[in-house]
Amino acid sequence: MKFERTLAICLDMNGCPNRCLHCWLGDLPNHKLNDKTATKIVKLFKPYFENITFYSWLREPDFTKDYKARWLKDNKLSTIKPKRFELASYFTIVRDPEYVKWLKAVGTKKVQLTFFGLEAMTDKYVGRKGAYKELIAATKILQDNDIDVRWQLFINEENKDEVSHLLDVAAENKVTDIFVHEGSCDGNNRKLYDIRINKDNIPLKVKPYYLNYENLLSESECIELLKDDDSYFIPKYKDEIVIYITSDLNVYFNFTNPSAAWQIGNIEDDDISEIVRKIVAGDVPALKFARSILLSDLVKLYGDSNSDKVFSLEDYKMYLLNNYVDDKYNSKLQ
Repeated sequence: MKFERTLAICLDMNGCPNRCLHCWLGDLPNHKLNDKTATKIVKLFKPYFENITFYSWLREPDFTKDYKARWLKDNKLSTIKPKRFELASYFTIVRDPEYVKWLKAVGTKKVQLTFFGLEAMTDKYVGRKGAYKELIAATKILQDNDIDVRWQLFINEENKDEVSHLLDVAAENKVTDIFVHEGSCDGNNRKLYDIRINKDNIPLKVKPYYLNYENLLSESECIELLKDDDSYFIPKYKDEIVIYITSDLNVYFNFTNPSAAWQIGNIEDDDISEIVRKIVAGDVPALKFARSILLSDLVKLYGDSNSDKVFSLEDYKMYLLNNYVDDKYNSKLQ
């Protein structure tokens, strides 16, 4: 029997040129995977799902010299066409003059670029010297080719003043589509909890650009909303099921950063029928732990009622759950 829901497979075939300090996926291995592996994986899942969408990237799209052929192969492996998501490889934009023309040819209308401050700060957070200059250069290249540009600015206590200055840089570069946010609190960004932006410290100049500012909550406000919530926070899919497969062929849900507690299985080591069963049933240690504790209890264990750090409510729930999952999973191993 085939499941009617679409399965989106995101395979980390070519890795990423960056090592971003904020990356919600964490630091994944950068091994290369070949076409045979991609085809094999899709063939394994095809008997179980009516439709499959295949993506050959997990972090940086088009980060391969054969990006044109790769896009065609992704489409060929998919029964439902993969999306572009207004994303592109700025690493490739500044190195390959043909790439931006190709982006336009495949229907790209807008590309989002991510900054963390001015030059030294952005280079630090991207993990690569020269990243800031590349982002500025990519902005101009896109504009010159009639592709709109959106700037995404991540803010925390370390870079908040520079984010204000970035608004001036955006104006100088004729960028008007800008949004600022704190990012989720999983993966590498969870390691930055101590410098997560405090609500009262968001610069006045930044507030008009802040994503969903009117609904932004401090941690203490999140706690107030959840302290009597006797429900369970169990991440689940609404329609399409999305799985991430890292270059070591471990399979994960895309609810949060890959970790042992969230691992569904391994393509080489585990039977595909068992992997599919776990995907459909949500049978991984992390989700079992999620079913065992109320939100009100998560708040008691991990919430800081004196904290002014900002969150969306859903991101805060995931932050609490991941703290609990880590503690439970690590104690099981001891």
